[in-house]
Amino acid sequence: MKGIKNIFAESWGIIGVGVFIGILAPLLQNWGNPSNMGICVACFERDIAGALGFHRAAVVQYIRPEIVGFVVGSLIAAYLFKEFRPRLGSAPIVRFFLGVFAMIGALVFLGCPWRAALRLAGGDGTAIFGLLGLITGIWIGTLFLRGGYNLGRTQQTHQAAGWMLPLFMAALLVLMLVFPHISGQEKNEMIFYSVKGPGSMHAPLAISLGVGLLIGFLAQRSRFCTMGAFRDFILFRQM
Repeated sequence: MKGIKNIFAESWGIIGVGVFIGILAPLLQNWGNPSNMGICVACFERDIAGALGFHRAAVVQYIRPEIVGFVVGSLIAAYLFKEFRPRLGSAPIVRFFLGVFAMIGALVFLGCPWRAALRLAGGDGTAIFGLLGLITGIWIGTLFLRGGYNLGRTQQTHQAAGWMLPLFMAALLVLMLVFPHISGQEKNEMIFYSVKGPGSMHAPLAISLGVGLLIGFLAQRSRFCTMGAFRDFILFRQM
């Protein structure tokens, strides 16, 4: 399948993927996910951290199948189209702290860029300030790039390294199936669950996982990235 033209990487394909995500996210809300949180990568990862006991905020504890689907769906796409090439990045400590600050910023705002768009679509005016802050931060980042800042080139590594995250996600799904939520209980053996608050609100497992797989597959094919889109527009005026 490597020789097949990737229509999703073209302008209309990327727009189509965006429309697809924009439709499915509100549907997930209708099917049970919290309001304005049909899809939010930052919030979902926060919930997973709570489910594993890494924080004790009782209202945000749930293994979100959408995240599992994102990873596995993109893995399937990469394998089908011969693009599975595990790589290691340089400056891992710097990348780690950049990720920490990115997550702190997202959780202070109460959402990632996708949730900001959902909040704006739902009539939440504060999302405008969040998006403006995001764009400003990206613009500052482009100044560093123009100044020559570079974390260094990535390099290929062993195939086994590329399987670590997908296997971890698969393990999360297995834990969720082996230790399901018991009504009224905050913990079932190893996994924590929310009995109230956003963590207690979720679409059915099969639907959440299915939507995640579809979005993960399409995102890998289209290289869909909200921050990357703003970066390219600022740097190259590329729409």
